[in-house]
Amino acid sequence: MTTTIKIINSALILFAVFMGMKHGWNMLNAKPEMLEMFGKWNLHKNFVIANGAVTLLSAILILFPKTFVWGNFLMALGILLIICMQLLHKDLKGAAIEVPFLLLNLIIIYLQHPLKAH
Repeated sequence: MTTTIKIINSALILFAVFMGMKHGWNMLNAKPEMLEMFGKWNLHKNFVIANGAVTLLSAILILFPKTFVWGNFLMALGILLIICMQLLHKDLKGAAIEVPFLLLNLIIIYLQHPLKAH
């Protein structure tokens, strides 16, 4: 992998980790906007808190080469859950907003961890 691709992938990873930590923390602390979003799908506070913990864990796992794929998988799974719930309730705009974040995790997996030994 060239140095340029490693730098770009590192930036993508840092962005994904930042977003995962931010949203995970907001869910873990049951922020009103998170409770409102999940509440419209009849998912309760305990689910939001548990989902926040999984999101935080996935963000941390992405940082390490040995757990990189699992972290991305968990984060993509959470995003896919949100997309499915949006589509179930006929919210195409909400689902479309989540698609780039799902693609981000898939691209990061494809490019692999920049510190992975080859």
